[in-house]
Amino acid sequence: MAPVIECQNLNKSFVLRSNRQSLLKDRVLSMIRPQLREERQTFWALKDVDFHVEQGETFGIIGPNGAGKTTLLRIIAGVFEPTSGSVRVVGRLAPLLALGVGFHPELTGRENIYLNAALFGFTTREIRAVESAIVEFSELERFIDLPTKNYSSGMQLRLGMSIALEVKPDIFLVDEVLAVGDEHFRIKCLQRLAEERRSGRTFLVASHNLQFIEETCDRAALFIEGQAVFVGRGPNAVRRYRRRLAKMAGVLVPDLPQVGALRSSASWTGVP
Repeated sequence: MAPVIECQNLNKSFVLRSNRQSLLKDRVLSMIRPQLREERQTFWALKDVDFHVEQGETFGIIGPNGAGKTTLLRIIAGVFEPTSGSVRVVGRLAPLLALGVGFHPELTGRENIYLNAALFGFTTREIRAVESAIVEFSELERFIDLPTKNYSSGMQLRLGMSIALEVKPDIFLVDEVLAVGDEHFRIKCLQRLAEERRSGRTFLVASHNLQFIEETCDRAALFIEGQAVFVGRGPNAVRRYRRRLAKMAGVLVPDLPQVGALRSSASWTGVP
């Protein structure tokens, strides 16, 4: 089966600046005092990343903060351009990365449904067909015709998540978006995602919830300092990561115990 996401020799760098000079006075002083001159360093967020995701697969991305997980998802979503290498995506994406960020604050929730879904590549006719389902799932019927500048962050998350779920994309990119919000809506979303997974949708999930990755993902990649140091079965990737964490903590055990805080409030089996 041909992959629906394929990353080949993927690299992404950022320029880090110190003593940044934004004023003419700063530039003049740097000419007198060399230690004040602006310095630039190259930071490689991703280094020679190679992996693929097959159709209908749930693929996990794990690793510590700063490992490159979010950068990877943003490149796949088209938010960032890679410095070198390539990404190939087959099908329509729903990037669940920072829900509500694309909303226009002066537009109503209903108007933002059309704006946000259009960014996913859906036509007005397609959006109109699912508009009522989006509003119903978000449970924002009373507020849907108010400007989203009056929405709380939780309300924006509800609306953004509802749009992504109802437009029925081929591939979901998920980056810890369900780590926030109220428990009722989080469980509701997990149950819906379980349905989409059973229907054959493809998922690429970045998460710190190791039990969730272990129990849900067919395969997973462990990222350390921008590199995919292991790609394989989900439980194997989690086992390697736990061993690394234990070694860093000086714990002489092969695996870290499953900590209660890592347990998901609901699994993708649809059972809370």
